[in-house]
Amino acid sequence: MPFDPTERSRVGRTAVTVTRLGFGGAPIGGLYSAVTDADAIATVRRAWELGIRYFDTAPLYGYGASERRIGASLAGLPREDFTISTKVGRLIRPSDALADDADIDRQEFDGRENAFYVGTGPVRPVFDYSYEGVLRSVEESLERLDLERVDIALIHDPDDHWEAAIGGAYPALERLRADGVVRAIGAGMNQSAMLARFAREGDFDVFLLAGRYTLLDQSALADVLPICEEKEISVVVGGVMNSGILADPRPGSRFDYAPADTDVVERAGRLAAICARHGVPLRAAAVQFPLAHPAVVSVVAGVRRIEHLEEYPALMSELIPADLWEELRHEGLLAADAPVAASRNVE
Repeated sequence: MPFDPTERSRVGRTAVTVTRLGFGGAPIGGLYSAVTDADAIATVRRAWELGIRYFDTAPLYGYGASERRIGASLAGLPREDFTISTKVGRLIRPSDALADDADIDRQEFDGRENAFYVGTGPVRPVFDYSYEGVLRSVEESLERLDLERVDIALIHDPDDHWEAAIGGAYPALERLRADGVVRAIGAGMNQSAMLARFAREGDFDVFLLAGRYTLLDQSALADVLPICEEKEISVVVGGVMNSGILADPRPGSRFDYAPADTDVVERAGRLAAICARHGVPLRAAAVQFPLAHPAVVSVVAGVRRIEHLEEYPALMSELIPADLWEELRHEGLLAADAPVAASRNVE
């Protein structure tokens, strides 16, 4: 059956809830192209009108702009009615205050200034997964959001920083959770293996998994999803369109933030062809697929424009025939153990 985007799901064993459709705040931070404050705020407020009550952001997104814009958009609304997640691991600092050997976030920029986020001004992100750095990061996020607490705090992409993340960031988040400054803690990554390691070694409530549990890439079934289900750790899925390839499967489309390889384009094209044979938009199948897993509580839609946001409730309400999922399995495009939602059968 289709999914209700406004339905609330509980996060782990906490009292925090998220709507099945969440709002992803990277695009309104200026991901790939600049966004004005007015346009960003209008998009967030339209999300509220559509019944979305879960908003995900991070200091990295627009180097603080996404947090400021989401905070301004939600100002004056009942605090108990919405859930905010943000992230730790990067501090936003003035460019001219950084020494030449500062640990600038070169993973994101590959030596290129403003490669991903446009219109950010003279500031840069600096890695800091230390205990004190995480406390400082949450304090600064609260200032930008103009809030007294964050519902969910996530360790952000610590791929090359495991020791600092588990030895510094995690204890800091535990303290903040115990103090009530944050209500749930976790990690947000574009890989599943390290999230599975976090699940084994810490006491986490929720993970944000981007791009690794989608119609195109179901690799999380092999590691993190089983342990999350076992330990009652909720999963929020981001990147359901895999950076755009599942929204527009053609040469030149992005996959994992870069132009897609030929084999990825070919696989996405096969998915699109099967969906078309069943009269189902590929994007509808892409949005609904991850929500069928019992560990997944929400998908976050990263959009910059109101018209794109407004498509998601319709995609979630699309009726998908059971035969579509069966054909995807038969063609080797859907893992044998991947759960799918109960669907209508075609007579």
